[in-house]
Amino acid sequence: MRYETIRKLPPEGFKRLTGVRPETFEIMLEVWAEHVRIFGRPRKLSLADHLLLTLLYWREYRTQFHLARDFGVSESTACRVIQKVEGVLIRSGRFRLPGKRALRGAETAIEVAVVDATESPVGRPKKDSGGTTAGRRSATPRRLR
Repeated sequence: MRYETIRKLPPEGFKRLTGVRPETFEIMLEVWAEHVRIFGRPRKLSLADHLLLTLLYWREYRTQFHLARDFGVSESTACRVIQKVEGVLIRSGRFRLPGKRALRGAETAIEVAVVDATESPVGRPKKDSGGTTAGRRSATPRRLR
């Protein structure tokens, strides 16, 4: 799957697939493009495909092996792309989730379930010498000793 094929999706479908709106994708792409140096041989994946690969990894949490097969690259390339894109987006500081307190409103009721998990004694027979038969050493033949 490449960015060129999903670019034409309606905004709802794009968000369902990638987890972000197309506008947010474009902002992320600008941040990613600012930090990428282009040198050496041409890339197999475009910068938009790098970002899409990372977003699909976050969204679906598929293995890098499967993502690499979908994008036609090696597993190590997929791993390297994901690590680089994650690092750049985190360092930019523009893409952060709100903290716990912002996500949990003041009107949220907390439900508590109490479970009694204390230990209770289990009836088991006591170990004693009455249940075994004692044998004498002299009762065994010499050949077996």
